[in-house]
Amino acid sequence: MGTEILTTTADCEIVNSRIFNTPRELVFRAWSDPNHLKQWWGPSGFTNTFNEFDFRVGGKWSFIMHGPDKGNYANECEFIKIEEPSLIAWKRFSKPLFQVLATFEEVTKDKTKLVFKMLFTTAAECSKLRPFVVDKNEENFDRLEVELAKMIDQKI
Repeated sequence: MGTEILTTTADCEIVNSRIFNTPRELVFRAWSDPNHLKQWWGPSGFTNTFNEFDFRVGGKWSFIMHGPDKGNYANECEFIKIEEPSLIAWKRFSKPLFQVLATFEEVTKDKTKLVFKMLFTTAAECSKLRPFVVDKNEENFDRLEVELAKMIDQKI
């Protein structure tokens, strides 16, 4: 996978979306500020240790997700496209290999539609993860909603 965003078909994508009752700039900040991102990234019960978070095109994101029961999952990524406050894309160097494309669309001044796409080079790779990852992505969005509420309460 190069630094271009993959062009895929539906059988090579996993897509989740949600409308958040939060301004787009705040949702983008929850994704682009590691102090917020580490609070909510991952499914329910997971925690994160960020080793590197260089938020720029070509910058690296290296972190370990710690499972609620057991297991530590190393992740190595590189940001390939950033358009503040509307788009963040990265590619993974750790398996499973895929790209992420997150877009942030202003629905109204206080509502943001987030579309989260996992892009795979083959349908076979995508189908391995599809059965469980859609629900896990929704758990991730639930955790993001909690972090956004904290950010609003703290006027961050």
